[in-house]
Parts: sequence; C-alpha cells; structure tokens
Amino acid sequence: MLITFVFAAVVYTANQGSAVQVKIPNEPHLKSVQVIWQKKRVPAFHAGNAWMTILGVDLDANPGEHPAEAMLAMDDGRVERREIAVNVVARKFPTSQLNVDEQFVELGKADLGRANRESSETEAIYGRMTTDVVPDERFTVPIPGTRGTNFGERRIFNGEPRAPHSGADLHAATGTPVHATNRGRVVLAKNLFFTGNTVILDHGLGIYSLYAHLSRIDVKRGAIVKNGEIVGRVGATGRVTAPHLHWGMRVQGARVDPFSLVDIDDNR
Repeated sequence: MLITFVFAAVVYTANQGSAVQVKIPNEPHLKSVQVIWQKKRVPAFHAGNAWMTILGVDLDANPGEHPAEAMLAMDDGRVERREIAVNVVARKFPTSQLNVDEQFVELGKADLGRANRESSETEAIYGRMTTDVVPDERFTVPIPGTRGTNFGERRIFNGEPRAPHSGADLHAATGTPVHATNRGRVVLAKNLFFTGNTVILDHGLGIYSLYAHLSRIDVKRGAIVKNGEIVGRVGATGRVTAPHLHWGMRVQGARVDPFSLVDIDDNR
C-alpha cells in the first residue's frame, strides 16, 4: 500500500545558467531517492550521510521560484515526498561581435543538413539519464589554471545574431592537453560542423561535458575515462577565431556555466 508523507519545502538559490546541488539526509530504511525537476526524474546517489544529486538551471530560465519534489522510497514500500524549490536569480550576460568564415554563418544546403543532423544527435545524447556512472568526485577545470568568462554571451557573428554562448572558452596554445572534468563515459568522439573535433562525456544523472575545437581526439566512444584523464588537445577546428577549448556542460538538458559545477561545495 502506497502512503505519502509531505514535509515543508527546502529552498535552494541558483543563478540563471548554473548547477545546484541537492542533498537529502539519509535515514533508516531509505532505499532510493528521485528528484522531480522540470518534468524530469533525476536520480540521487548515496554518499556518506546524505543522498545527493545535481540539478541544472538553464541560462534562459525565468527568474523566480521553481518547484521541485524529492521522492523517498523506503524499503517497506512507503514513499515520502519532500517539497523543494529553486529560487532562480537573474544574471546579466554581455554581448559580443565576432567575425568568422562566412560558411559558418550563411550555411549552404549540404552544410545546413549536416549541422541539423549533428544537432539532433547531440540533443538526443543530452536527453538520456544514466546512473551506472555518477559524479561522486569534484568537477575540475579541463585546462588547470584557466578561467573562462564568456558563458552566456549573446553573440553576433558577422553582424547576424545567433544563439547565446553555452560554454566557457579556455584559451591555450594548440596542442595543450585537455583533461576530463570528471569521471565519465565517452558518448561522442568525432568531428562536427560547428564545434570541430568534439568529445562528449556522460557523467550520469543527466550531466554531460563537451570539449570542442580540438586539434586531436585521444579517446574512443564507449570508453570510461577518469577525472583528469586527457581526452584531446586544444585546437582551432570548426567555427573559431583562434585556438581555444570550448568547454560546455549540460545538466538535464539545461545549459549551465561549467564553473558552477567546479564551484559546488564538496561536503561529502
């Protein structure tokens, strides 16, 4: 018989385009936890004295309070429901103007078809929710010592407005090693039209990292990589103006600042 208990809401605060860590204290007979967020069921994993998961707030999310719910399944069949809310705070993003090769702005029929197919492929990847690998270590910067500042920029290419910049650009010389931000599975490792040589890692719970414009790819699809393992080298492939690493993170499909994951408190 299903019995549901309701507890007072816990409110978390997050900026537009950031990740937020949710912690549910462990208790006797607690078997599993899921968080309902943006119509998705996000699993939590047991770590120390708590169950934890990470939720994504998209860079275009509306400011204000957004409801969520934690479902606690007990080993005797009871389900306890905990109300959660994420208070989204508005963030101001700059605008930048860039000049690139015209083929990356006004696409021909063949290039447009390719770009659309690749967009569908990557969006399908970001829609998957896996749990066999979970982010139980701290996230790290793929090029140690660098700090990108252009996440969320409203970009104008050759005078044409385009989608906001959904990652952080880390500037480094061609050939600089690029390290995995966390343990994960390689789910894509190939050349794409806009992002050039690209690697995508699945970290579990709907969390994905993307490494773009690489001069070289050093991993194969299906491989499990460790936190800090080299996945490729900095380059200037795809739509770029100079060599750099475009480092992107998606959390349950939400476009988030990668550094918001690095900055998550590791109190485990």
